[in-house]
Amino acid sequence: MHVRQILKSKGSDRVLTIRPDATVAEAARILSECRIGSLVVSTDGQRVDGIISERDIVREMGKRGVSALDERVEEMMTEKVETCVADDQADDVLTKMTQGRFRHLPVVENEVMIGLISIGDVVKARLSELSMEKDALEGMIAGR
Repeated sequence: MHVRQILKSKGSDRVLTIRPDATVAEAARILSECRIGSLVVSTDGQRVDGIISERDIVREMGKRGVSALDERVEEMMTEKVETCVADDQADDVLTKMTQGRFRHLPVVENEVMIGLISIGDVVKARLSELSMEKDALEGMIAGR
């Protein structure tokens, strides 16, 4: 299965972004309201400048307390963001995410973000694929 298929199954290619000069408090509010785990940091809404996750915010609050919420997103974001392309295989992306210990991966085409997938999206797609394979094998065995 390709990343392109995972994006199609999500139903929406909308990726929530936040500007680098926004406050971490604003990022936390959006994450909470939208019930998501990360925001792509982008000046123009198309290019990936960084990513900020719930974990980033909690880690910094643990170090500095609530004053971390007053910082700008660019001070806390991960700048070196791993990305993938729509033609990547789901298993390869899952391996990359597991080894890198991150849960969200922007999908980029010609340096422009076309989507975002989570490790949950990839696992869900893989389980669906395995279920279809199981059904097909059972059908073959039963002569259907």
